[in-house]
Amino acid sequence: MEKADYESDILIVGGGLAGMPLALALAQGGLSVTLVDALDPATATGAGFDGRVSAIAFSSCRMLAQLGVIKHLAGQMQPINDIVVSDGRVRGPGSSLFLHFDHREIGDEPLGHLIENRHLRIALQKAVEETLGVRLIAPNAVKQISYGAAAVATLADGSTVKARVCFAADGRGSPTRNAAGIKTVGWDYGQTGIVTTVEHERPHEGVAQEYFLPGGPFAILPMVGNRASLVWTERHEDAKAILALDDAAFADEMRARFGDYLGACRPVGPRWSYPLSLQLARDYVRPRLALVGDAAHAIHPIAGQGLNLGWRDVAAAAQVVIEAARLGQDIGALDVLERYQRWRRFDNVSLSLLMDGMNRLFSNDIGPLRLVRDLGLGAVNLMGPARRLFMRHAGGSVGDLPRLLRGEAI
Repeated sequence: MEKADYESDILIVGGGLAGMPLALALAQGGLSVTLVDALDPATATGAGFDGRVSAIAFSSCRMLAQLGVIKHLAGQMQPINDIVVSDGRVRGPGSSLFLHFDHREIGDEPLGHLIENRHLRIALQKAVEETLGVRLIAPNAVKQISYGAAAVATLADGSTVKARVCFAADGRGSPTRNAAGIKTVGWDYGQTGIVTTVEHERPHEGVAQEYFLPGGPFAILPMVGNRASLVWTERHEDAKAILALDDAAFADEMRARFGDYLGACRPVGPRWSYPLSLQLARDYVRPRLALVGDAAHAIHPIAGQGLNLGWRDVAAAAQVVIEAARLGQDIGALDVLERYQRWRRFDNVSLSLLMDGMNRLFSNDIGPLRLVRDLGLGAVNLMGPARRLFMRHAGGSVGDLPRLLRGEAI
């Protein structure tokens, strides 16, 4: 074919929370990157675009520091010091049937940090602007990609991008994955996640709460200041009715579940809603193509691990490709990309199914199951080694970690 308008080692489709850190990691490893996103960057960082916050594990924080992102998040990171998990009807220290994770049991670092997705995008965009070797093309959609001796993408404006390998980081609906014929398996949970911000009277002390209610988990996630992000899961029809309430009625429904442990509270700002489902790609790779983040797996948010799981993909993919490039190997060859798939697939599938099982166990009001799960929470809470292992898993410090998640350069 004729010479492409843009040529680089790597093409990344999707400039979101998976695509941007992948671009930073690969560029730091000496590879040239073209990052294409259909959204205008200003839209993606607007206050009305995404109301969610993300729980960032301490291993993920190390990666953000290594990639030059943390310095742009000053004042936006709320440490998670403790997590309290309980049945919605049997809450907290008033009962032995709850689970308390205290960060001091495993070291001086917090269990993680809560950061608003909007501020994450702003920080990542700033880091991308500072990084040599990354070309951002946005807004511009990828219309077609052909795979042969190279990956060649045709964009909406008619321009072309040629690269040795393409990474699909374009979300759970990934057009790139679908166009490549990669199938997915999964199911709808029949649940909707309602997200809003709550202002409260008393300080939260960095404690995250998660109540398990019949409709689904009800999470209260500490934010900077006397604020919390509410992630309220309900069955689709119930969520639709709740979202249709006026402000006063919505606040009453929220307070009935929120409780008064943080004093007077009120929802502020917009309400967002997200349908919840499980989706797993059957394959992560094809010759010259690899999937990362939600394009490869989308899980239930019950433990807030979705973004961290995607960032483990990012760290592993970058390490595999950079090391292959240094050895003079074809970084888009199937045998190279399969190293990434082998590294990440078991962790992704096992955690996805664990979150699925937890949601099914806790999102009901069946008496015998409630007794078993409440006793289970209490038992784990009394077993120090098991409790500390859960915390290390949640923090992303267990298993074969890529270098970036250990805070090391590739």
